[in-house]
Amino acid sequence: MPNTMEKKYMIVEILTSVLTALLMACGSSSENGGETPGTNPDTPSTGKKVASLLMTTANGAYDLKNATADITKGSTMAATVLRLDASKTYQKIDGFGFALTYSSCYNLLKMSAADRRTFLKKTYSTTEGYGVSYARISIGCNDFSSTEYTLCDTKGPDTDLLQHFVLQNDEKNYVIPVIKEILAINPNLKIIASPWTCPKWMKVKDISTKKAHNAWTDGHLNPDYYETYADYFVRFIQAMQAEGISIYAITPQNEPLNKGNCASLYMPWQEEAPFVKALAADFEKNHLKTKIYVFDHNYNYDGISDQQDYPVKVYNTLGSSFDGSELVVGAAYHDYGGSNTELDDIHQQAPTKDLIFSESSIGTWNDGRNLSKRLVADMKSIVLGTVNRHCKAVLVWNLMLDDRLGPNLDGGCQTCYGAVDISNNYTHISRNSHYYVITQSAAAVETGAQRIGTSRDPKLPGISHAEFLNPDGSYALLLLNESSENQTMTVSDGNQYFKVTVPASGVVSCKWDRL
Repeated sequence: MPNTMEKKYMIVEILTSVLTALLMACGSSSENGGETPGTNPDTPSTGKKVASLLMTTANGAYDLKNATADITKGSTMAATVLRLDASKTYQKIDGFGFALTYSSCYNLLKMSAADRRTFLKKTYSTTEGYGVSYARISIGCNDFSSTEYTLCDTKGPDTDLLQHFVLQNDEKNYVIPVIKEILAINPNLKIIASPWTCPKWMKVKDISTKKAHNAWTDGHLNPDYYETYADYFVRFIQAMQAEGISIYAITPQNEPLNKGNCASLYMPWQEEAPFVKALAADFEKNHLKTKIYVFDHNYNYDGISDQQDYPVKVYNTLGSSFDGSELVVGAAYHDYGGSNTELDDIHQQAPTKDLIFSESSIGTWNDGRNLSKRLVADMKSIVLGTVNRHCKAVLVWNLMLDDRLGPNLDGGCQTCYGAVDISNNYTHISRNSHYYVITQSAAAVETGAQRIGTSRDPKLPGISHAEFLNPDGSYALLLLNESSENQTMTVSDGNQYFKVTVPASGVVSCKWDRL
């Protein structure tokens, strides 16, 4: 039961909330015509310290809307206090981002140079935009490329099997130019790269008979080519470096348990483990610091019984004493099957290894252009459901597709939408849920942020959240309200506090300076 003093504070908080709501209803409105939780950014500054807020709602009333909330020094006895606790620390965050496929870059390059720069600056700039900090690209083709290809489709002589290795049209004329534009805006962009397939001449039907498998889909990597294929990765990283592009991380194979993609390679853990060993050794020999994330596929391991806990089986098979072992840092996951609770299981089994979430899609099958259906679900599962389960990074699929869901390849996804869709002769951009959940997160949570805990949680209906301490000492907070009613809470670190209203079916990102 609250004591007399606590009751007084609670009464004051309630009266203050009512007065604040009345004032906001009378004198504060957003550019979209709705109430703005917090302080209207257009009102004159009071000189008080404020928290910066960014808000999006499923009904579109708030569309990446900026606002502020006044901060009060001291402690609070409010009944609905979310109190941050920086003494509880978890993983550090590498960033949030999108895949820069050929299709995304093709569409971006169809825009006028001025429009493209405006869009990229708003998306990637840490000072003039949302600060998106991560990107995913493919090594060779993917299902949103101009055609099926690898970077060495012709086998060279025995003296140099990779003699014909070269970056192709998709990289040279689309992906690289766009990445260079982004790096000019955000030089600290991290890039992870993954192959959809090895060159066909490296494929076999099975690793026992090693009978050739001359097809883009399915097949296994011939064990005789483990070292050659490892060098293929090295040459890719070096070729990108020669373009001024650093590859921060790779995965050995996109969706290694998917045999049916337009370009694919079946690589169960029993085969990925020895290849990763060769890959890490080749990276070390060539003085590369590129990180290696294993697996890169679904939470449910596509229902294949002996592939359950795939990353852990790779770690256990490799041990820790092989050359380049420090480069094998963790595992990557997609969400096309199973539950993100699998991340907890893998973290428990391998607590020293990192986790990242590397792919999710929206499309016709999940009403991907309907923000009222997707915003809450995607923020809950893709962002909060992964960072609160130890993920260091969150990436979604295509940044930009056109209004015809392309361009894309036969055999790949014919029903996918982009995080944004472009139409009207490449002049009109429509933002979908994936753009909102990534930018809402990146705008508050900086690269290098430490996820922290709480010492008090009001457990408001429908509210979920994640808390961070940024490298510059500021706090970041991501809030999701799944309920159909606005929810108001007081956020405190014990030394200062502010009040924030999270709109119904809405997302609010908060960022403020630590005392």
